[in-house]
Amino acid sequence: MRILVLGGTWFLGKSIVEEALCRGWDVTAFNRGRSGQDVPGVHSFRGDRTDVPDLNRLTHQGPWDAVIDTSSSELPPRDVRLAAQALRDTTSRWVHVSTVSVYAGWPHQPLTDSAEVLDCPPDADGSFGYTGADGSPTKYGFQKAGGERAITEAFGERAVFLRPGVILGPGEYVGRLPWWLNRAARGGPVLAPAPAGRVIQPVDVRDVARFVVDQAAATTGGAYNVAHPEGLTFEDFLLACLAVTESDGHVVWAEPELLVEYEVRQWTELPLWRTHAGAWSVDASRAVAAGLRCRPLTETITDTWAWLRADGRPVDHPRWAEHGLAPQKEAKILAALASTSRN
Repeated sequence: MRILVLGGTWFLGKSIVEEALCRGWDVTAFNRGRSGQDVPGVHSFRGDRTDVPDLNRLTHQGPWDAVIDTSSSELPPRDVRLAAQALRDTTSRWVHVSTVSVYAGWPHQPLTDSAEVLDCPPDADGSFGYTGADGSPTKYGFQKAGGERAITEAFGERAVFLRPGVILGPGEYVGRLPWWLNRAARGGPVLAPAPAGRVIQPVDVRDVARFVVDQAAATTGGAYNVAHPEGLTFEDFLLACLAVTESDGHVVWAEPELLVEYEVRQWTELPLWRTHAGAWSVDASRAVAAGLRCRPLTETITDTWAWLRADGRPVDHPRWAEHGLAPQKEAKILAALASTSRN
C-alpha cells in the first residue's frame, strides 16, 4: 500500500503513520513542518494544503492507494474541498477523520452512524454555522459537516468518514486525561461529577489509528462512529487515575445541580463531564463489525501516565489551557459539600 497522510506529525496523525509503517506500507506525510517531528521512515513533503501551488506540487508525488486526512479540524469546508479536488485523480480512496459533532442530535440524543448530519455547503467559509445557546449544535460541527460534503462531492462512494468523540492516549494535546492524571497525583479530595456510574466512551489513539489504517485498505465506504463499545464508568476512570499515580487522594462526588450552581463549565473545567443524554451514548457497532477493536481504557490511562512521567510533551495547542478546574474553585465547591454533609 502507498498512502498519503495529510498531517502525520502529532497525536492521531503520528499514530497513523507509525501503524502504516509497521505494516510495511509506503507513507508520505504532507504538512507545513510546524507541529511535531516526522516519524522516522516516512517520506515528508512540506507544503500548505490551502495553497494551490503546493497542492499541485504534491500531486506529482502520487499516485496513492489512499489519502488519510487528519489535518482538517481547523479548516473551513472550502479549504477541505480544495485539497479533495486537487487529489481526487491521484488516489483511489479518501479516509476522512471527522467528529460526532457533525450530528444534528449530538449531544442531546443517542447516535447511530445513520443519524441526521448538520447542513453546511461544501464551499462554505469559516463564518458559516452557529453555536446554540446551550452549546449545541456547534459552529465547529457545521464546519466539519461541510468538510464531509466537500469530500463526498469529490469522491462519492470512495470516501470513508470516521466520526470519533473523544480520543485519549499518549501524546494527547487537548489535555483531558493529562489533567485528570495530574489532579489525581496531587492527592487530597478530588471533586468529581456525579453520577459515579455514568459510562464514558473515549477511545485510545492507537486503536483509532489502527482502524483508520484498516479503512485505508478496505473497499467499502460510508460513515463510522468511533467510540469505545464498552466504555468505563466515571468512578472506575477516576479510581484508575488514582491507582496509576499512586495517589493518596479520594473522590468526592458532586451532583450536577451543584456544579451548575458554581458555574463549572461542562466538558472543559471537569474534562469528560457532560450532562446531555447523548454525549456518551454513541453506537459504534458498525465500526466494531468492520474491525474496530478497543483496548481497556485502564491501559490507556496507565500508558498516558507513563508518557507524562517520561517528560511527555504534547504539541503546543490552545485547547490544553481550556481544560481543568482551578484549585481555588475546586476548594470552594468541596467546602460547600463538606458544610452540607455536616448539616
